[in-house]
Amino acid sequence: MLVDSYDRVVDYIRVSVTERCNFRCNYCMPEKPFSWVPKENLLTFEELFEFLRVAIDEGVKKIRITGGEPLLREDLDKFIKMIYDYKPDIDLAMTTNAFLLKGAAQKLKDAGLKRINVSIDSLKPEVAQKIAQKDVLQNVLDGVDEALKVGLKVKVNMVPMKGINSDEILDLLEYCKDRNMTIRFIEYMENKHAQEDIQGLKSPELLSIIKEKYSFEDEGFDGHSPSHYYKLEDGYEFGIIEPYEDDFCKKCNRIRLTAEGHLIPCLYFDEAMSIAEFVKRGDIKGAALVLKEVVKNKPEKNRWGGEDDEVSTRAFYETGG
Repeated sequence: MLVDSYDRVVDYIRVSVTERCNFRCNYCMPEKPFSWVPKENLLTFEELFEFLRVAIDEGVKKIRITGGEPLLREDLDKFIKMIYDYKPDIDLAMTTNAFLLKGAAQKLKDAGLKRINVSIDSLKPEVAQKIAQKDVLQNVLDGVDEALKVGLKVKVNMVPMKGINSDEILDLLEYCKDRNMTIRFIEYMENKHAQEDIQGLKSPELLSIIKEKYSFEDEGFDGHSPSHYYKLEDGYEFGIIEPYEDDFCKKCNRIRLTAEGHLIPCLYFDEAMSIAEFVKRGDIKGAALVLKEVVKNKPEKNRWGGEDDEVSTRAFYETGG
C-alpha cells in the first residue's frame, strides 16, 4: 500500500502517453507549435507497463490514460490490453478529446478499457472551433456516440468561460442528461500556457445559472473524486470541480506519470522525479523506490489560491490535467 505523509492512500495513477495534441485549446496550450518530443525520449509501452506492474503490486487500483491526446499514440489499444491482462479488475479509464474516438472506440473496449472522459466545451461548431482552433465538433460528437454504442461509460468535462461558452451550461447539461452521461463543470485552472484574458466561472455562478431552470440537492463529494456533486429532482447528477478549494486536495489519491518518465506528486507542482533511467535498464526495484519517494513527498495541497497568488507553470498537456 502506498501512503503519503498525510495518511492519504495513493491508489490512482494518471499516465500521459504523449504530450502531443491535435487541438490548441485556449485554456491549455493555444500558442504551442505543432511539434512533439522525439520518439526516443519517450518510454515505450513495454517500459511504461513494467512500471505500472510495480504500481499495481504496490496497491494502485485505478489507472487513467491521458495525454496530450492519447489517441495520437499508435497502438494504444495494445498498451491498454497489457494492463488489462495483468489486472482485469483494475479501474481502467482514459481522457480524450474524442476527435479520433469513432474509429478507435471498439478496439479500446475490446482491449479492456472501461470508461472515458471527454472534453466538450461547446455544442456550437463555431464556438468549439474558436476554443480548439480547429473545426472539431462533429468528430467529437460522433466519437461520443460510438463510445456509447460499443458500451463504454462516458463522462463529459466542460470548462465554462465568460463571454465564450458560458451561455451553454444548460445546453451541455441537457445534452449529457439525455444520454445518461455525467457532466462535470471544471473551474478554469490558471496556468502560464493559457490565453491571458480567460475568465472562468466559479461554482456559485454555475449553480446560479443551473438554478434558473432546475432544482437540485447538494450531494457532496463522492469518495476520492474531486467533483462536488449535485442531484436534480429527477435523480440526474452533475459535478463541479473546484481546484481552488481545500476540499480539492483533502482526499487526493493521485500521482501522475509523463510519457518521458517523470513521476509527479501533484497536478500543480513542477517538482518531479524520473523513473526513466531505471526502467530503461530494467531496474524495477529502483523505479519502485522512486515511486515510494514521490508518494512520501506528495504535498498536502496545491498552491492555487495561496497568499502569493501563484500561477502554475505546469503544462497540463504533459500531465493530462
